[in-house]
Amino acid sequence: MVVANGNVDMEEGTLEIGMEYRTVSGVAGPLVILDKVKGPKYQEIVNIRLGDGTTRRGQVLEVDGEKAVVQVFEGTSGIDNKYTTVQFTGEVLKTPVSLDMLGRIFNGSGKPIDNGPPILPEAYLDISGSSINPSERTYPEEMIQTGISTIDVMNSIARGQKIPLFSAAGLPHNEIAAQICRQAGLVKRKEKTDNILENAEEDNFAIVFAAMGVNMETAQFFKRDFEENGSMERVTLFLNLANDPTIERIITPRIALTTAEYLAYECGKHVLVILTDMSSYADALREGLCCSRGSTWKAWLSWLYVY
Repeated sequence: MVVANGNVDMEEGTLEIGMEYRTVSGVAGPLVILDKVKGPKYQEIVNIRLGDGTTRRGQVLEVDGEKAVVQVFEGTSGIDNKYTTVQFTGEVLKTPVSLDMLGRIFNGSGKPIDNGPPILPEAYLDISGSSINPSERTYPEEMIQTGISTIDVMNSIARGQKIPLFSAAGLPHNEIAAQICRQAGLVKRKEKTDNILENAEEDNFAIVFAAMGVNMETAQFFKRDFEENGSMERVTLFLNLANDPTIERIITPRIALTTAEYLAYECGKHVLVILTDMSSYADALREGLCCSRGSTWKAWLSWLYVY
């Protein structure tokens, strides 16, 4: 059944904003499968209204003719094929960004959870972003020191570069991530004109920290550590907890990176992004693939190893 709240061009197969469909044919884990949908778009945002009136958001994950697979950010519990309606918005997922996000704490979907005032967005940006041509990048020369000698000496971080930190069960990877956040900064360099140390860079340094799939104890550790050591004012913290919807972990690092790009390109900040734990992100991707393509898709995606 199609609930006509808008118009659809059947000849062109394009979907008009506002169309609602009651054609749910199946639910698999965090995914909802829709049939007889005209013109769905990849990564399009949909609003899902349940029989009890509650609304959830989802994103089109796969399109095959008139069939669409939608991943639901808040979970699929309570969704049925009789009362559930799905509305296609025609928009991709965007996140509000602002310079005021520094010093604030958000959940994995980018909503404030620190009991502070709401953020007044300065822009809404597509979390998918756009790729950067590697040949057009400035050659990385400026080092970011972490205060950890083994990293700074053996595997130093330069502006514009990224490094993975591999860990194992029982090792203090959360403490290492928090220590990097506390101590990170640009290496002071002499100005070519007057040979004095440039301190302006220090005040213009920001950190975007995203934790994915962490338990409440770990989340409290990060918040307490940043606040007690005085680094919270330059940090934007995103927390996706272990009991949050698994599918939310897919968008958490993308929201964090979009925020970092805004702070860097629009606000002129030098930004360090710390993402932990990437294995939770990989597991969320694998879960979505297993539900939509069968149990044979159990391996991590190959491009994760160069992420």
